[in-house]
Amino acid sequence: MMKHLHPCWFLLFAIVPVLAGCNNQARQSGGTNGSRNEPAGGETKNYTEGTDYLVYERVRVLDKNGFSQPVEAYSVLLPKGWTQESEITWTKGTTCDGTSSWMKATSADGKFSIQKFPVKTYGWNDDQALNQINNRAGNCTSMQPMEAEPYLRKVFAPEELGDPEVVSVQMNKDVVAQMAEKNEAFVREMQQYGAGRISFNQTAVNADVRWPDGTEGFIILGVNTSIGEVPNIYNGTSNTIYTMEAAQRIVFKYPKGEKESARNQFAAIMSSIRTNPAWVNAVNSYWKQVRQQSNAVHQARIRMNDELTRSMGNAAIKRGQDRLNDMDLQMRSWEQQQSSQDRMHTNFVKAIREVDNFKDATGTYEMSSSYNHAWSRGDGNSFVMSNNPNFDPQFVFKDQNWQQMKKVD
Repeated sequence: MMKHLHPCWFLLFAIVPVLAGCNNQARQSGGTNGSRNEPAGGETKNYTEGTDYLVYERVRVLDKNGFSQPVEAYSVLLPKGWTQESEITWTKGTTCDGTSSWMKATSADGKFSIQKFPVKTYGWNDDQALNQINNRAGNCTSMQPMEAEPYLRKVFAPEELGDPEVVSVQMNKDVVAQMAEKNEAFVREMQQYGAGRISFNQTAVNADVRWPDGTEGFIILGVNTSIGEVPNIYNGTSNTIYTMEAAQRIVFKYPKGEKESARNQFAAIMSSIRTNPAWVNAVNSYWKQVRQQSNAVHQARIRMNDELTRSMGNAAIKRGQDRLNDMDLQMRSWEQQQSSQDRMHTNFVKAIREVDNFKDATGTYEMSSSYNHAWSRGDGNSFVMSNNPNFDPQFVFKDQNWQQMKKVD
């Protein structure tokens, strides 16, 4: 729910599964959508999916374009019944080189959705003649750099979101700090190549928006701008070049009056994103090699060269949904804990919900603290979460494989 993994710095959006719940109250009267449950206390109640609990299922996104065979890039938990489409794209041979991803997932009734937009890159030069050349070259879009909030109001919302009303905007200092760390690492690398002075301006916001039809939404947006001095070979002076990346652009839509439920779902989805380390290491290594060779642009499909990376990647390759349950759980230990890269997604929703650790027989998992109770089937793929203390999936689903997870430090 990025600048195409730009050579400058890498931001990924990935995706993982979960089963989660919503309200604190169990529905008392029977309904056509309710399931009969006998709690331990003997009282019979009806529990409604989407009200008393919510089922999340693991979705995995494959990179079908960058490698000799499909490789899992990331995974995320989406509510049961949601449909999703996604793609990993590679751009080579332009000034906007990089690897990017996009995804859109929608609930069965179409009322809830999350969309991750691909990274968008804008170039600007203080020499207007060079700006015109760049425009004619058709590489990056030419636009003066701006920070996250004006970009939201002037560009993203009107051009790509149907111009919703921006109800509120909050700066996100945690995400800005993490972006700064990535930028500092990039500067250190570029200094090894003899690069001149490079600086960055990074900004990030969380926003609430509203469309004319009453639909509401959450937006998270991160904008990263690099500023570099380059010599002008024509007049002996130097020019300032700006490269702006709208690297995190995620929108969650929900019906009017469903804000609390939407917050729970959004927080659970965002905090469940997990990136395959074999994939991200291979991608970063490829673009680092391109930077090191400066003028060399490799058009052939990349392969995992390191033996360890290759073995991890092969374990992550999937040829169909029927293979998911057969995968070695030990090879998926990376899905239990967030990497520093994945944590950026949690930082975006940190003001909404924190993250707690829940433990089952297979290990400890970081999950959204939107819910007080969690259950697992012990397969690393399926989880149920709820705020209703009386809800028990063993009774609701008639499945004794569901075991309650323990919240741990």
